[in-house]
Amino acid sequence: MNRLLIISLCFGAALDVHSQSANSPDKPVGGRCERCDVMFEGIPKALDWKTTMGTSHEQGEPMTISGVIYRRDGKTPAPDVILYVYHTDHAGLYSPAPNQVLGKDHGHLRGWMKTDQQGRYQFNSIRPAGYPNGKAPQHIHPLIKENGKSLYWIDEFLFDDDQNLTAEERRRQEKRGGSGIIHLTKNAKGEWIGNRDIVLGMNIPNY
Repeated sequence: MNRLLIISLCFGAALDVHSQSANSPDKPVGGRCERCDVMFEGIPKALDWKTTMGTSHEQGEPMTISGVIYRRDGKTPAPDVILYVYHTDHAGLYSPAPNQVLGKDHGHLRGWMKTDQQGRYQFNSIRPAGYPNGKAPQHIHPLIKENGKSLYWIDEFLFDDDQNLTAEERRRQEKRGGSGIIHLTKNAKGEWIGNRDIVLGMNIPNY
């Protein structure tokens, strides 16, 4: 099966999730989103507000991040919004799973959530490593898909204790969806815990 056909089939599945039709095209928002179509590769037909990325044997430090996605007013919870995230493994690589075909460009640590009626989301994974021999901070890539609008990217999840999160890096943040810089703490089990709330449309062009 060629890549174009795979993307077409997965995009069709994504539209089924949203109950959208060809007669109600999405409004283009957010500007250019390079290789964001990978989000639709392998997307499950049924989504929950929680997801787990990787396996129980995943190398790295366990991490759980949760939050609430709000409508543009920053107060009203937004249900049925898809949040897609992906990040590097413990070695700083976007390593695919054995025999992975769909979403290979984003590696195997990727997942989807669909907010519940309270706008909640949560994902369990590992704390990503920075790129090998690089100075970029540890980060998690997020994409948003809401009904009636094209998918768009928001600021990466970043960690305030990361030594590579310099003052210059902080100034570069656009606060798309709100600030992506979060504070992590370790619980009694030694797991990293963090929280980030997201506001739809905040600092998103053409929203």
